[in-house]
Amino acid sequence: MPTRRRRDAPETRRQLIAAATHLMMRQGFSATTVDQICAEAGLTKGSFFHHFESKEAMGLAAMAAFAEMGMGLYAEAWDEPGVDPLEKLHRLLDVMSDLARQHGGMLTCMVGMLSQELALSNAIVRQAGEGHMEAWVGAVAGLLTEAKRLHPPRVGFDPDAVAWMLYSTWQGSMLVGKTRQRPEMVLENLRQMRTYLDGLFESPVKSKSKQSKRA
Repeated sequence: MPTRRRRDAPETRRQLIAAATHLMMRQGFSATTVDQICAEAGLTKGSFFHHFESKEAMGLAAMAAFAEMGMGLYAEAWDEPGVDPLEKLHRLLDVMSDLARQHGGMLTCMVGMLSQELALSNAIVRQAGEGHMEAWVGAVAGLLTEAKRLHPPRVGFDPDAVAWMLYSTWQGSMLVGKTRQRPEMVLENLRQMRTYLDGLFESPVKSKSKQSKRA
């Protein structure tokens, strides 16, 4: 019997994280209770507290799982060796555009949402959110740095600053699009981001990405 519990423990944890993610993305961290998470997962509070010492610990785990999933999706754009870094940036925008089309008005980032809700009241969650954001920004800044090395820039720019601007536009577009009930704003802003990136370089790469061909 102990062997079965050990074998089932990862699946139980996964179910709890999935339930918490679903609820928190729909109604926020503060409005989500442990009882609701357990009911959504079909598990007991004993199971919850076996895996998580508090709702905060659950929120951190859900944020980390979401960030890992997202970085896995983005890695499809930037991990392939031998591809021009500007092409990788276009592929990244393709991934983001595909997410916007799939989720429409429900497009939400767990990292951005929990960070926005709790940044002023919970330093631990704020720091965790900042760390996940820095991972994305660091990867994009690395691509911009490599692109700057390979392609003459049209204007001087700081890769870190541009990467943070792109991340802020991505997060802000989801928020404003939902607030205005105009989910198409996300796609519109992604097209603007693509134009902006190409404008940084004297001779932008003729991208093979599918969205570039549509634009």
